[in-house]
Amino acid sequence: MRRIFSDHAYGPAPVQGSYWAETVPDETLMRPPATGDLRSDVAVIGAGFTGLSAALHLAKAGADVIVLDAQHPGWGASGRNGGFCCLGGAKADDALLRRRFGEPARADWRRTEADAIKLVDDLLQTHGINADTHSNGETLLAHSPAALREIETGSANVNRDYGVTPTLHDAKDLEGLGLSGPFHGGITVPLGFGLNPRKYLSGLLKAAEAAGARVFGTSPVTSVTEGSDTHGLGLPKGRVLAKRLVLATNGYSSENVPDWMAARYMPAQSSVLVTRPLSEDEKQAAGWTSAQMAFDSRYLLHYFRLMPDGRFLFGRRGGLTSSAGADRAAIRTTRAHFDAMFPAWAKVETPYNWSGMVCLSAGLVPFCGPIPNMPGAFAGFAYHGNGVAMGSYAGALLADLALGKAPQRRYPRVMQGPAKRFPLGRFRRALMPAIYAAAGVRDRLH
Repeated sequence: MRRIFSDHAYGPAPVQGSYWAETVPDETLMRPPATGDLRSDVAVIGAGFTGLSAALHLAKAGADVIVLDAQHPGWGASGRNGGFCCLGGAKADDALLRRRFGEPARADWRRTEADAIKLVDDLLQTHGINADTHSNGETLLAHSPAALREIETGSANVNRDYGVTPTLHDAKDLEGLGLSGPFHGGITVPLGFGLNPRKYLSGLLKAAEAAGARVFGTSPVTSVTEGSDTHGLGLPKGRVLAKRLVLATNGYSSENVPDWMAARYMPAQSSVLVTRPLSEDEKQAAGWTSAQMAFDSRYLLHYFRLMPDGRFLFGRRGGLTSSAGADRAAIRTTRAHFDAMFPAWAKVETPYNWSGMVCLSAGLVPFCGPIPNMPGAFAGFAYHGNGVAMGSYAGALLADLALGKAPQRRYPRVMQGPAKRFPLGRFRRALMPAIYAAAGVRDRLH
């Protein structure tokens, strides 16, 4: 495997402080390695939301499915994210989407965002997965007066795009809603919910296995070769031959598994902290008593929510290097941002701190479709930090594609590619400091 961050990023250190592992221990997710020569109709590389959703839908359709993960299911971003099942999946705005794909395709993409949330809700209900869900949609909070004006201007598009009516909030409304902070107002869109991502993933894993999928852990795919009618997957202790291949590794992808992936994805770090349970007095002191999941309007955004057990989760985009020292610096910076936003909690302990990779694309939209020049191979990746819903949805689309049939669900042209390459190849991370610096300036001036 050839990855573009240091080995530290793909080891145990960044995720050791995860709160989710306290709720769903690693041991319950571990699966034995694949050994010997194995065959299947479909091989899925990656056991996160995308891979397990694909496996579940494939197995339910009668396909013989093998799922392979380099660590254990949910070890990557799916098991360590902020747990926001919400609208999103692309960084391209409406103007860019309209220019590149046309208005009908833009509108179709927006409806797909809502469909993705509904799919997750359906999976939770159908398979009886208790994932500690909460929040009536999501609330976007303006970090500046200019941002609030943009929110107000764009609010008219919410009903057009998603078929729901949003609620605008003035700054004076926020305290009464239990959403106090350094915000100038905001908007609530009644689509989406917060959840425990590991509980959701664990439920997907059990459902996929119950449907007949074979899931293997500690089985990194080191090579992909093509035969006349099969794909050969090299493993440390064996080999898998499959008629069809689904690649679902997202920000934890390798440049050469397969070679087509090289430079088509950009891993970017996100850091999260979780507090100890807050008392009612502490919640009142900060003025944050709402169960709403929320995020601010910065390009380098913060996302946060009060969870059902009384703990507060707070995350941020950022972090350009990966090492033990970089991890410590990320923890300090995340804590500093938390203290600045919620000064009443400056002395509240935050015993859980971790980081993981989100995945960006050069075109600022997800990719979900056939891998060019690899008949029978498909990939889904680049959800831009919104993989709970969109990753699950991409997995369902990939299942249909791997079965050789037109997707039963909405399959927007925005997701169909082509997936462009980033400049600089393996050294493309050198682009990120300038991008982040420009975003930081925009956030300060906007």
